[in-house]
Amino acid sequence: MRLLFLLLLFLLLLPCPALTAQVSPLPSAKPVPRMQAVPLPHHITSFQLDGRELTACHFDPADMRPFWHPVRASREASITRMGHPHDPHGHSHHNSVWITHNLLNGVDFWGDHAREQGRIVCAQVPREAYEEGDEAASMRMVNHWIKVADGSVQLVETRRAEVRALDGARSWFMIVDLELGAPKGGKAVFGATGFGLIAVRMARSIGVHDGGGRILNSEGLVNEKAVFRQPARWCDYSGRLTHEDDGFAGITLMNHPMNPRHPTAFHVRDDGWMGCCLSLDEDVEIAGGGSLRLRYGLWVHDGVSTLEESEAHWRRFAELPVADLGGKKP
Repeated sequence: MRLLFLLLLFLLLLPCPALTAQVSPLPSAKPVPRMQAVPLPHHITSFQLDGRELTACHFDPADMRPFWHPVRASREASITRMGHPHDPHGHSHHNSVWITHNLLNGVDFWGDHAREQGRIVCAQVPREAYEEGDEAASMRMVNHWIKVADGSVQLVETRRAEVRALDGARSWFMIVDLELGAPKGGKAVFGATGFGLIAVRMARSIGVHDGGGRILNSEGLVNEKAVFRQPARWCDYSGRLTHEDDGFAGITLMNHPMNPRHPTAFHVRDDGWMGCCLSLDEDVEIAGGGSLRLRYGLWVHDGVSTLEESEAHWRRFAELPVADLGGKKP
């Protein structure tokens, strides 16, 4: 009898999950999205995964153009940088990851010190600009491409940037959707040039010249001499980011099949930058009241990507539903 009593007492003293489980102080509280687009002071939106920033959109109206910086994979160091390491003034327009063009209606939106200077100014962040979830977070904005000399609007741009986690911070997409519209009564002509529309300035240690990095395109060509202005689906720039044995990272810049003249040329340099050309050899014209829809992607990754890895991620990017720039989810 005593043994039975002790056994019952022992069972009563065992913790019961139903009794010991912590009761939420707010049972109706919703889960926190893993991916968030967090507005910050001074016209910055931080794209975060589980509270850690992967990249940030800077859109201060005082700047020459919006841009994204930093761009991080699993390490804190940015895979991109601001400015050319050997010419910070002359190449001050190298703004990490940016959208721009050298020759729109004869106006230079590429450089910062042009005779006929242009600026890209954020005119609006719409009411329903931000979307968040466990898989992705996004932001929409409306930008005006302005001729500085007279303040005239040369182009109206609707932009949506989405950051989509694939393998935590080790591998993720940034997808940029653009709708470019010519002002009523005018037209928008993107002149023939290798400078524009999307470009990336890599960290100094990743550049071929400065850090011994590597450029690789979808055709298997390597480094500037072979890749320069050659058509491709994508172009990857990888190299050393930190001093650890495995401290490598890179970005695959991807052109979408819906874009004009795909596969288009990539303008790349061993000094650490790459860009996807919109109008290398021929003008691209948008008639007054018309528009041009474009889509680009960046695969940000740890390590040095192989041809097979970058191709697989380009295919994954190309197969994703195209975003609705009216703000609705695809």
